[in-house]
Formats: sequence, C-alpha cells, structure tokens
Amino acid sequence: MNTNDKPTAAKMATTIRRIVTGHDTNGMSVALMVGELPLAEVQPGVDTTLLWATDETPADMSGSNDRAQRDLGVAPPPNGSLLRIVDFHPVSKDFKGDSKVLAAEIGGEIVKGNGKNSNHPLMHRTNTIDYGIVLEGEIDILFDDSEVHLKAGDIVVQQSTNHAWVNNSDKICRMAFAMIDGVEPPVLKGRGDGH
Repeated sequence: MNTNDKPTAAKMATTIRRIVTGHDTNGMSVALMVGELPLAEVQPGVDTTLLWATDETPADMSGSNDRAQRDLGVAPPPNGSLLRIVDFHPVSKDFKGDSKVLAAEIGGEIVKGNGKNSNHPLMHRTNTIDYGIVLEGEIDILFDDSEVHLKAGDIVVQQSTNHAWVNNSDKICRMAFAMIDGVEPPVLKGRGDGH
C-alpha cells in the first residue's frame, strides 16, 4: 500500500505484551509465558503478530509449548482457532493492491463477484467465524454491495463473508482478531472461493 500520500500519527508500539496462563505440576495456576511479541509486515501497509493458535476443538489446554511459534496464513488450522493483532496503515486514494499477495497470505482464492466492491484487490473470504475488535483508530469494512465505518470499541462478528479492510483515515488502525474454523455456509456451497 502506498502510505506516503497521507500523514500518519505517532507510530504505535511495534510489540504486543502477551501473558499465557497454565498450570504447574501441582495444578496451581501460573503465568507460563510473559513477554513481548513483535508485529511484522505481512504485506505492504499491514503489520501483524500471532498471539496463539489451537489445532483442535475442544482446545487442548495442557502443555507449555508456545502455540504461536508457527507460520499461519490468515485462517486458523482446520478445526482450530487463532488470536492475532493487526495494524492497518492508512491507504492512499490511488491504492491498487495485489490480490496475489493476499491470496498467498490467506492460503485460498480471492473472491470476485458482481457487487460494487467485489473486485477490490483486498476482498477475500475464509470459512471462519471471526470476532474483530477495533482497539485503536478507525477503519471501513467493505462487503459486496455495502460498507460499514468502524471506530475504537466497535466489534464485528463475521460469518464467512466476502470483505475487505480499508483504512481511509490518517492514522493506523489496530484490531484484535479471534478466528475459529467453521463450515462453509450452505448458500455459498460450490462457489470455490473459501479456504
């Protein structure tokens, strides 16, 4: 993304403090991990860090391995979940984007449709239920034929919808995402545009 056309506010912290709890060998609750995780650029104008992931439902809550020490695309593992922080930088009005980069990141196909926003280069869909929480800043979520403006404190419950996140403000927008693997909605079966 070309972020040079808009001024940005002071940079946000480039690390996220994460505390992972668990149990010691006597069954006492403890903090297993306390530390900073860096945000890294995954595509121009988008920085992220994976905080945790599970590979099963119900989740296995035993062990002390760091389940965020892995490479995952946008979607969680099959039958699993993930938690991540994403910083969306402001975009310029002439942003073109690269849907091939996004397709590689989400591990699936980019959705193309007939709606007014369907050919936006960041439009995508995963077969997941996503809980997106705007922590700081503002952002627009585009759907096929509409969009909604979000601000700090807003929460999106997204059910495998075709969408794009576009920051039209002049400040970075930080969001938290919890994503859970799901089953493709029957109305979309056979379209071939999910994961």
